[in-house]
Amino acid sequence: MVSTKPTSTTHSRLAPLSPGGPTDSRAARARSEPMAVVALGGARYDVVVRGGTAYTVDLDVGTCDCPDHTYRGRRCKHLRRVAIDVTAGRVPAPGERDAACADCGAPCFVAAAAPDPVYCEDCTLDPGDLVRDRERGDVLAVVETLSARARDVAVGDHTVATHPTNDGYDPDDVVVEACYPLRDPTPQRLRERGVRSYAFPRGRLTRLPR
Repeated sequence: MVSTKPTSTTHSRLAPLSPGGPTDSRAARARSEPMAVVALGGARYDVVVRGGTAYTVDLDVGTCDCPDHTYRGRRCKHLRRVAIDVTAGRVPAPGERDAACADCGAPCFVAAAAPDPVYCEDCTLDPGDLVRDRERGDVLAVVETLSARARDVAVGDHTVATHPTNDGYDPDDVVVEACYPLRDPTPQRLRERGVRSYAFPRGRLTRLPR
């Protein structure tokens, strides 16, 4: 599941964020001077300035290897630009990585340790969403999207991944629990009514229009 949704992928373009030339303020220069921020992983970023020079920023420790920060100890324009781009969702935050949604292909940011496949916010199935089973054509209601993967969720003598009806689907896909539609398809309601739910790899389900 995604933690943020970006407007681009691992880097921002070499351009100012606001019109006008540089001023004496480091904060203003961070916005007005052309720079591109490139995520390197972890909390490290390269900031490429006009002419192709790159300075490396570490957000966790708050350092930059540019002269302004190294010799003057200032919170330089490069540190400020990385913070701006992270806040705006143009590059991954520390602890996140760039990914592509397995359903629609849109770029998204996810936790660095999150395994593929991942789904963007728009393609993540929420409780109550109606979906169609690609194999049988049945319409079901989503009960819950699990963080567990198909290879790890037991279904009788199989896992979701090894169940014969799921042959060909990604064994690392997330698991979605669904049932035949009820007015209130929550886990508590299902238990109260004794209604059976079924586990599917996410790739087997197509969400119907809300």
